[in-house]
Amino acid sequence: MRFALVGCGVIAPVHAAAIAALDGRARLVAAVDPHREAAEAVAREHGAEPLGSLEEALARPDVDAVAVCTPSGMHVDVAVQALRAGKHVVIEKPLDVDPAAAVPLAAAERESGAVVTVISQHRFDPASQVVHEAVSSGRFGALTSGLASIALWRSQRYYASGEWRGTRALDGGGALMNQGIHQIDLLVWMLGEPVEVTAATATLAHEGLEVEDTGVATVRFASGALAVVHGTTAAYPGSTNRVQVHGTRGSGVIDGERLTFFHAAEPGQDAPDYGAGRHSDQSAQALPGGGDPGTQAQAHARQYADLLDAVEQGRRPLVTVEEAARTLAVVTSIYRSARQGGRPVPVELPAV
Repeated sequence: MRFALVGCGVIAPVHAAAIAALDGRARLVAAVDPHREAAEAVAREHGAEPLGSLEEALARPDVDAVAVCTPSGMHVDVAVQALRAGKHVVIEKPLDVDPAAAVPLAAAERESGAVVTVISQHRFDPASQVVHEAVSSGRFGALTSGLASIALWRSQRYYASGEWRGTRALDGGGALMNQGIHQIDLLVWMLGEPVEVTAATATLAHEGLEVEDTGVATVRFASGALAVVHGTTAAYPGSTNRVQVHGTRGSGVIDGERLTFFHAAEPGQDAPDYGAGRHSDQSAQALPGGGDPGTQAQAHARQYADLLDAVEQGRRPLVTVEEAARTLAVVTSIYRSARQGGRPVPVELPAV
């Protein structure tokens, strides 16, 4: 599959490297950016052709798919144009800055017959796969609670590195939308349909931002499970991200990309009373997913491979427009609750 990469900023080299890592199943043929030097830098590294406009890329018969790496508020506009030209699409997270953008995107996907996926690369991490399988197979019993914690540091220079960063129109949000959405996505993937959010946000360590650098929330799911979300880019020097999932028969903890705790009661076994001082003798490090985490490009490559498999097999990708819209709706609901002084708000999912 021959790709044009649209938008040659910070994340573009990760996508280009992911395409190159697919053992000949895909290759980058064009790098597109209105800033010629940015397009040339990516193109030179990967033997592609630098282009100045999306229209040039879509007119080329040797472009089968488009990787959308523009500022977030431009994602769906670029993706819809690509779909109308008959190209498959990979969109860097988030889907866009407004969940409602999923409606025209899903319609364009249906009309084109092409396939769209939105980057949620940590769903493909071995540790995430182990925990999700335990959830979906019922090994954790009834799910009761979860946690997504993202404690990072981003300097003032980071936000000044692009005019779109830290703006509502093009970044869509701050620590939760741009960084924390990965762990929020895993939480939603594992705990199911989110129905209500209560939240607070603040800008505490950076100047000139229209968005938050710190946010906290509680999320209620249709099953009754409750989860806590904590995200910040004001935690110097930064630490690992964490996702926890807990149920009546088991729990899993992912720290970074490592499975650091996993235990599920065996079928027919009563869940032991750990309150009596006992603890699991099952080693998370011995399970799949407990090894060293892959590089960022390797994680993206797993999702690119899923897109290729979906096209070849005539199936939907793991991360569909609907899935990405659900995660985005949680983030925007957090912002809506925070603007309303922390009042609980429903999670409004777009009808795609």
